[in-house]
Amino acid sequence: MEKAFKNLIKSEFPDLGNARLLLAVSGGVDSVVLAHLCKKAKLDFSIAHCNFNLREDESEADEEFVMELGDALEVEVFSESFDTVKYAEEAGISIQMAARDLRYDWFEELRSTLKYDIILTAHHANDDLETFVINLVRGSGLEGFTGIKAQKNKIIRPFLKFSRREIESYARENHISWREDSSNASSKYMRNRIRHQVIPVLEELNPQLLQSFTLTQEHLQESFDLLEDYVGLLYSEIVSKTEYGYSLDIGILKKVPNTKAVLYHLLKTFGFSEWNDVHDLLIAQPGKMVFSPTHRLIRDREYLLLTEKPSETDDRIYEISEGEEIIMLPPGTFSIEEVKEIGETGPNLLYVEKQKLEYPLVLRKWQEGDHFYPFGMKGKKKISDFFKDKKLSLPEKENTWLLCSADRIVWVVNHRADGRFAVDDPSKEILKITYSL
Repeated sequence: MEKAFKNLIKSEFPDLGNARLLLAVSGGVDSVVLAHLCKKAKLDFSIAHCNFNLREDESEADEEFVMELGDALEVEVFSESFDTVKYAEEAGISIQMAARDLRYDWFEELRSTLKYDIILTAHHANDDLETFVINLVRGSGLEGFTGIKAQKNKIIRPFLKFSRREIESYARENHISWREDSSNASSKYMRNRIRHQVIPVLEELNPQLLQSFTLTQEHLQESFDLLEDYVGLLYSEIVSKTEYGYSLDIGILKKVPNTKAVLYHLLKTFGFSEWNDVHDLLIAQPGKMVFSPTHRLIRDREYLLLTEKPSETDDRIYEISEGEEIIMLPPGTFSIEEVKEIGETGPNLLYVEKQKLEYPLVLRKWQEGDHFYPFGMKGKKKISDFFKDKKLSLPEKENTWLLCSADRIVWVVNHRADGRFAVDDPSKEILKITYSL
């Protein structure tokens, strides 16, 4: 195994030879053997150990064992203690998920702070098989069956081509001691039940289960890559970047085959789970929405609009005092200057008679019932009707600001001025107001 490991490093992870590595070591056989092999391969590494405080004295003994391992291998050891139960309760997640989050967050913090290049973990082929079965039980898309990635961002898993049996055999042959986690024998966790009750039955049916699984997973990965390539070709035809997120062309989506699968692959990173509802947006009335924990998908006239979920209410209000010339605000920058006459025009420019304004001016979002007197039109108009006539999308409406004087709207910013503040007498003082992002 030592020779196979060194050959693997040279062929698949050649950069590890010149990198500073942070090796995750629990004290179990897989991570301990990885530490020994990294030492034999003369890699530059330190050890990181997590004490999750889930097994009382056992957890303390694991930590002590790892510290002694570091001394024996003459490498630095970092250890961190976590209140995993409290974290899980506060986050509303399982103990296993809590431990995972705490572990990887701390590893990354160590890596970035202390300038390590790569994090190594000791996941092996059996872990990959168990994860596959877990995803099969819970339900998954194709990606969930393509396996644990050997490299993802700054994490490398060099043991994925080795089985648990190979790792344990190497440890025994080389008289390497390790710690047994008593929780691994418990049927409390799904992974353990699959490991002890399901996998053995499958191995009875097929003694070469692990090899067959590896080959099947390679085929699934190839199929997944093909699908990703196909969706990548469609992306430029369907998706456009917008000011507030992305738009997806409904007309093109309706024409492509397997539309639901295409939508899944385009939107899977945004947390949606109700894919039938997402697909039904293609035939829904404008204004219909589907939400994920972080985003929303809106049926507009000809497009699906993807944006982040807005806050429940946006009641931000900004005041502009008389005499201010450059006003930098979160929504953008306003420039106010006196001019002798009306010059260039544009949607981001406004000319008003100074004496018609009452200070402070107020910048706010629109509210139900708001109305104004659009410049160039007779009579008043509801802001909601104005938006409808302009065919603004919901995100555009939500991100439109109103510049107000007292209780009157001066300007629907970047869209239309209110005629009541227009320059009627060129001899009066004229203010030019410019808005820029």
